[in-house]
Amino acid sequence: MVTGDDHATHPADPAPGSAAGPAASTDSRPGRSRGVTILLLAAAAVVLLLVGATLGLALSGAFRAEPATPDSSSVDAGFARDMIVHHDQGVLMAHYAEQNTQDPEIGVMAYDIGYTQTDQIGQMQGWLSLWDLPESTDAPRMSWMSGDHGGHDMGAMTTAGSAPTSVPATTPGTTPGTAAAQTPLMPGMATNSEIAHLQGLRGTESDIYFLQLMIRHHQGGQPMMQDAAAHATNPVVRNFAEKMAQSQSAEIAVMTQMLAERGAEPLPAPAG
Repeated sequence: MVTGDDHATHPADPAPGSAAGPAASTDSRPGRSRGVTILLLAAAAVVLLLVGATLGLALSGAFRAEPATPDSSSVDAGFARDMIVHHDQGVLMAHYAEQNTQDPEIGVMAYDIGYTQTDQIGQMQGWLSLWDLPESTDAPRMSWMSGDHGGHDMGAMTTAGSAPTSVPATTPGTTPGTAAAQTPLMPGMATNSEIAHLQGLRGTESDIYFLQLMIRHHQGGQPMMQDAAAHATNPVVRNFAEKMAQSQSAEIAVMTQMLAERGAEPLPAPAG
C-alpha cells in the first residue's frame, strides 16, 4: 500500500499559479483544449454513474435478500484485494504527474484519476472490513479469476525486483522483505524503475510518460474488472466492477487522444 508522502491529499482548490493544479497555466495549443475537455467531462460522467448506480442498487430490492457474506477465497474478496494494490500504484503515478506538469489538461486528468481511485480504494477496504476479511493473504495475485486468467502465471510477469540497484526492489508502498515486496506485479503495473523515472521527469516529458504508463495500467486492470463483474457473488461488487471497467475504458480513450496530440503513442498493451 502507498503510505506517507505518496498518498498526498489533493486540495479541493489548488493555489493560483500552482504547477500541480489544473489552473496552473493556459493551454496555448489551439483546437485541443475544447475537444479533450469534452472527453474529460464524458469520462467524469461515467465515474459519477459508477457512484450513482451503486447507491441506487444498494437502495433497490436487490439487497432485500441479504446476499451471503463473501468468504476469503471468493471472487469478491480477491477482486477487492488485488484492485486495492493496483489502484494504489495508479494513485501514486497520478500524484507525481500532477506535481510535475505545467499542462492544465494533464493536471485535471491526474487529479481525477487520483481522487477517483483513492475513493474506490476506500470502498473496497470497507467491504473487506465489513466481511471481516484481511486485506492481504498468501494467495497468488489473480488466483481468484476464472478462465484463462485464473491462477495467472505470475512467474512470467514483470517483478518489482527488475528495478535497478538504485531503486528499492519493492512494490511501491511496501516494506523491503515483506511478502508483498516479493510478489510479481500484476498486468499493467509499472516497475520501480519506471515509477522512479516518472517521478524524475518534468513538463511535457512527464506528461507523455504518465499517459503511457496510465493507459497500460488501466488496460492491465480490465480483465480483473470484467471477471468480477461477471462472477462476483455480491451484486454491489458486480455493479462496482462493471462501472469501473466502463469509466476506465473512457479514460483510456481520452488519454490515447491526449498522447496523439502530444506526438506520442501508447506503450504495448500488457500481456493478458
